[in-house]
Amino acid sequence: MDYSQAHLLARAIRESQEYKTYHQLKELVMADETQAALIREYKKLQVSLSMAAMSGQSPNTEDMQRFSGINALLFSKTEVKDYLLAEMQMQKTLSDILKIVTDAADIDMGIPELSQ
Repeated sequence: MDYSQAHLLARAIRESQEYKTYHQLKELVMADETQAALIREYKKLQVSLSMAAMSGQSPNTEDMQRFSGINALLFSKTEVKDYLLAEMQMQKTLSDILKIVTDAADIDMGIPELSQ
């Protein structure tokens, strides 16, 4: 298989305005170590709560309260909110690309349909 097309796609992603915006915001918010630590904790709790929900377990009340508090704090700061939203948009874009590629290979990975 020739991977040159994959490398072209990678370059197109890095050159996209979506990526540039995301990367600039990431550098800005992660430069502040306190913010960076809060974002890491937020993401860790987000994964933990998601895993509990997917496994049918009741989420830990303390984790839920901590997540809610960190969420409110992070989203109250414009630059952090913009970064997290840009990251979500990049994740959606990458998910859409993965769906296109897996469909081309006729592999069902359980990825939801593209939203146009």
